[in-house]
Amino acid sequence: MTAELLYGAYILVWPAITLVVLGVICRAVARDVRKARNSDEDLV
Repeated sequence: MTAELLYGAYILVWPAITLVVLGVICRAVARDVRKARNSDEDLV
């Protein structure tokens, strides 16, 4: 029963972890876009 609870918790927590990582990546890209736009430079 403990293994089932751990597996269930893993399945429920995984989307939240993924969402946090995606948010961090998007925030960093948005910051880089703003910085490039303000300094009149290309992003790439």
